[in-house]
Amino acid sequence: MRILVLGDIHSNWAALSAIDEKFDYCVFTGDLVDYGTDPLPCVEWIRRHASAAVRGNHDHAVAQRVPAVGATGFRRLARVTRPMHWEQLSPKQLKFLGRLPVTTHFRVDDISLLLVHATPRDPMDEYLSADPVSWKQRLADVDADIVCVGHSHIPFHLDLDGIQVLNPGSVGQPRDGDPRASYAIIEDGKVSLHRIEYDIEAAINQVKSIGVDDWVVELNAAIWRMGGKLTKEQMDQFQ
Repeated sequence: MRILVLGDIHSNWAALSAIDEKFDYCVFTGDLVDYGTDPLPCVEWIRRHASAAVRGNHDHAVAQRVPAVGATGFRRLARVTRPMHWEQLSPKQLKFLGRLPVTTHFRVDDISLLLVHATPRDPMDEYLSADPVSWKQRLADVDADIVCVGHSHIPFHLDLDGIQVLNPGSVGQPRDGDPRASYAIIEDGKVSLHRIEYDIEAAINQVKSIGVDDWVVELNAAIWRMGGKLTKEQMDQFQ
């Protein structure tokens, strides 16, 4: 069986639509929305194709109409793009986001998956990198073969005493310096991380077409082109 693992799409349809993989099942680790400005096709793709999915912190905030707070960087970007999501997404689509589970188990043949957006201890908000010691602590009471996570936008794969931790990275907003869309494949129990180039200029043009301020276009363009590797000073220059 071939399982496609996706996470952190963030309303970047150009990136999601570039992934052309055959799969028997698709699982999604959260954060369909915010930052980008093309949420509708992303939400519909996951609704149609995901066999299992969990709610990310941005999915929760958009579904619950929580205003984003922040004057700089990613927070400022979410503050501008989130109201656009409320205009573009239907009540049915917002309800879909809000009803995604915070954690879910998914079994394929003899492989058991646990899906959370962040960590089993704090499913929507805790940031944790590829630190084996910290992950072993989070896995103390976990009963699964593979724990699929997202949130950090950085791909990694750990094998810790029989439990694997898989972060497929971010489809729509990588932050590891590699601008290509990131995802993972689980095939016959074996994990592989993948990257694929996508049409970043098409994503930028889509943001332009929405009619936002120039800084929103320029900041998204810089994030996508640089694979998210911007310093605070670089982020703050987009005003």
